[in-house]
Amino acid sequence: MTPLTGHRIVLLEGMDTDRALVRFLTSLGASLTDSVNEASFALDGVGLDLLGPVELAPNAIHVSVSPFGSGGPRSRWRGGELVASAMGGALRVTGEPDMPPVKEALDACTFHADMVAASGALAAHYARGTHGSGQHVDVSIQQVAFSRNFNGILCWQFDQRKLARVGGALAYGKATVKAIWQLADGWCFHSLMTGRLGATANQGLSDWIDEVGMPNPLQGTDWLSYNRSTLPAETRAIWEAAIAAFFLSRTKKEIAVEGLRRGINACVVNEPDDVLADPHLSARRFFDAEDGLPSRFASFREGSAASAPAVHTGDRPGPLSGVRVLDFAWALVGSITTKTLGDLGADIVKIETRTRPDLARLDVQVSASKPGNWDDKPWFAHLNSSKRSLSLDMKKPGARELIDPLIDWADVVVENFSPGTMKKLGLDYDALAARNPGIVMVSGSVFGQTGPMAQEWGVDGTGGALSGRTFLTGYPDRNPVIPGAVPYGDVIVPFVMAGGVSAALQHRRETGRGCHIDASMYEICVQQMRDSLVRAKAGERPQRCGNSDPGVLFQDVFPAAGSDRWVVISLFSAADRDKLMAITGPDIAAWTAARIDTDIVSQLQAAGVACGVVQDAEDMIDHDPHLAARGALALLDHPLLGPFGHIATPIRFSRDLFQPYRAPRMGEHCREIASSLCGLSDARIAELESTGVFQ
Repeated sequence: MTPLTGHRIVLLEGMDTDRALVRFLTSLGASLTDSVNEASFALDGVGLDLLGPVELAPNAIHVSVSPFGSGGPRSRWRGGELVASAMGGALRVTGEPDMPPVKEALDACTFHADMVAASGALAAHYARGTHGSGQHVDVSIQQVAFSRNFNGILCWQFDQRKLARVGGALAYGKATVKAIWQLADGWCFHSLMTGRLGATANQGLSDWIDEVGMPNPLQGTDWLSYNRSTLPAETRAIWEAAIAAFFLSRTKKEIAVEGLRRGINACVVNEPDDVLADPHLSARRFFDAEDGLPSRFASFREGSAASAPAVHTGDRPGPLSGVRVLDFAWALVGSITTKTLGDLGADIVKIETRTRPDLARLDVQVSASKPGNWDDKPWFAHLNSSKRSLSLDMKKPGARELIDPLIDWADVVVENFSPGTMKKLGLDYDALAARNPGIVMVSGSVFGQTGPMAQEWGVDGTGGALSGRTFLTGYPDRNPVIPGAVPYGDVIVPFVMAGGVSAALQHRRETGRGCHIDASMYEICVQQMRDSLVRAKAGERPQRCGNSDPGVLFQDVFPAAGSDRWVVISLFSAADRDKLMAITGPDIAAWTAARIDTDIVSQLQAAGVACGVVQDAEDMIDHDPHLAARGALALLDHPLLGPFGHIATPIRFSRDLFQPYRAPRMGEHCREIASSLCGLSDARIAELESTGVFQ
């Protein structure tokens, strides 16, 4: 299924065929053209302020992806991957605490922005099918990078606390959890996860340590009650010392084979050659393109022909107004997918349960939150704006009295459970399509719905480790570090899913056919690493290279005045180098170290040199006029936490403006949904409530 077949793309200034945005749209069937007049989509990489005049057809969708976006006080600033990463906060938390910050592998922030732009382009494509008009879709790479900082943003907003670089660990608000471990012949990724999410895997690791006869302070832990955010730091230090000793005695092969058999949630930190030889990707035919490189971003299985479903109108603004979404999602991948669809105007009904609540309702990361309260977690609020909540115990027979009418009501079903879970519930795509033939279902998972690893459990760091992102992030003479120390795969996959949904809905409008979309975090992370695969296929062995980039003449991180203050500088040409040398002289670091970071950036940007402050949460939230002008945080009033800035979906539309609303309390809309959408009487709702269906 190629839903963009017949549509043409013209590339404007700053955009080329290697960009992920171009490859994503062409993977859906669009083709390239040199004619502006023929283009259905026009793409540029510089923004409207720096782009010359372009005459497009009235129904064309023009997409700009640039370092700072179109409009605003810094839209004309020069930048690139490193500058956007610095100004967007990702660089600040990447690397070892005793070293300068280090960039993520390759083009992480630009790739993320391209996926956001693709979802915006395809939402505008669906809106064009509604009203016939094109529009401008604008994306700032800086704002997209900022939007990844869930933990850092809420820690600063609520506790005036900043996250720091933690190397091979993950920072979860109050807890820092080691995640990269030295093996006898390489590295692996592993983290102890909270509660039901990780109980079996955590026990599997403890049992393995016992079996090899090594000291095991994890022994006897009740993993269902374990909480990574509240474990005492002293206890964690003892545990991690024992885990480190155990992993150092294991090999990559043992982790890949025996660790997999035991289900311990550990995976090898792959090199690019390992990725190309991966049997799971081979089984999923991921490298079957003629050049042996990945081409698809998600798989589409088209449904049977049916009469074209009705196109609903909605009261909310946004390009997806009227779209109806049944949301079985949880944690980050699914929640951000439906947040994006909801923020852009879709009506989202979130199915959740008190018997197994969303992880984001559990983690106590800030002082305003308390254990056992489902509704006071700002992390959940960030991830779940623009949704209604229906709490259901799916094991109760009466639950189908609500689920079945909602399947009939929905245009889209979103889920990110382990493959096979929806089938066990009688809610897999085939079952849904039998009842609602035009349904569009999208499934997000670490490994995809098929292949030998499909049933294996993983997290965001799994995608980073297996794809090569982790191996290639860090300094050449140091161990690899967590690439970003903030979620990556977890926040990229949702925009692939949301973009796929919009394309599929317009395709359904034209053909009457629904579909099932299969999005794999591992595969999408590998797409980001495509350049390293090209080099590996050419016989090279790519290695970590710190802050340098083979496509940039020179760039690095430099100290500024003050504790842990830094700036980045990128030189793209000899002319840039001459401008910089005229200001700083040959010792750039000595010049920057004597000056305040914001003064450095103002002076160098005024001279036409790409430069940026390595910003922390306070810098971005309280002192960045450009992020403020772009509305990077949307002020929403929360019933328990009060008004605070929620991360805005980082897309601007020139025509179909959108307006998010606050996240729901657990089960807040049960009666409303049961009555208005499911047609149940007040008496029947009361009966179901008394039997515990609304749990």
